[in-house]
Amino acid sequence: MNRSWNTLNRRGGARTFAAALVAAFVAALLGPVPAASAAAEPQLNTPAATLDAALRCPSSFTHPDHEPVLLVHGTTSNYDETWGWNYAPALRDAGYDVCGVELPNRSMGDIQEASEYVVHAIDRIYAATGRKADVIGHSQGNMEMRWAVKWWPHLQSRVDDLVFLANPGHGTTGGNLFCVGWCAPALHQFNIGSQFNAALNRDDETPGDVSYTNIYSLTDEAITPFTTAPLDGAKNILVQDVCAGRVVAHYSMLYDAVAYKLVVDALSHSGTAIPSRLPFGKCLDVNLPGVWPHEAVAATAITAANFTAEILNATTVPAEPPLRAYAQ
Repeated sequence: MNRSWNTLNRRGGARTFAAALVAAFVAALLGPVPAASAAAEPQLNTPAATLDAALRCPSSFTHPDHEPVLLVHGTTSNYDETWGWNYAPALRDAGYDVCGVELPNRSMGDIQEASEYVVHAIDRIYAATGRKADVIGHSQGNMEMRWAVKWWPHLQSRVDDLVFLANPGHGTTGGNLFCVGWCAPALHQFNIGSQFNAALNRDDETPGDVSYTNIYSLTDEAITPFTTAPLDGAKNILVQDVCAGRVVAHYSMLYDAVAYKLVVDALSHSGTAIPSRLPFGKCLDVNLPGVWPHEAVAATAITAANFTAEILNATTVPAEPPLRAYAQ
């Protein structure tokens, strides 16, 4: 398993060491976060130093022709396992400055707490560049992104695109099945009918002048029913409407070539992704640029093992965390 993971990380070199160095001076590099939050917006409860340490950004932003990109991972995972071998290097090669955020407790805790990491990351990127960010999420990461822009509305002027991959938009039956009793806080919040989902989807599901691209799949085994994924106000793109019969599972959404082309289309144009802009032969490629089949297999195996370990060993609670006062 370690050899497989080293293979996945070969393009990043000493990524762990570099990430530690970046975390050490990221606050100095980006400077203080501007006091742009309106007085009515919630205060962040997580210490700024903790939030800074969770942000992975390049030592400098050198691609002013593109908005910087922030990548947000999902449940039971972390930044490297989700993004470090696929989207991060592919987008860097395509000319984007790429940042990532390390959500706490492998995203098994309260999603309301994890969302503060996304709020802070977007503010830090804006402080460093003066430009809007494009934010891409996978699975639960989409919930943090949506929660952030909903309850911290100043972010709506600091985000150009929100792009969702395998979005559990209105909750999933998996949450209900796992949480018949005690389970991890985030899994309670995944439940269809949870207070968290009700608050997330209350009123406007896609607030602000932000381009929302929502890419989902009929064959996603985790986002069930698949009809939970579409959001009012988003460009909802079913992969099978673009390429009939294509099989894209929950994790393979992270390396599927068609999903990646849709993401880049959203990032490189004003507004959302438009499937008709994809090139002829768009359905022939399997994996996104730079991802070899053995890397995809190894990454999927690692993710499956970590998912099982986290489900078995996570701190569990009898009910979902109470809604924060600002969301009630």
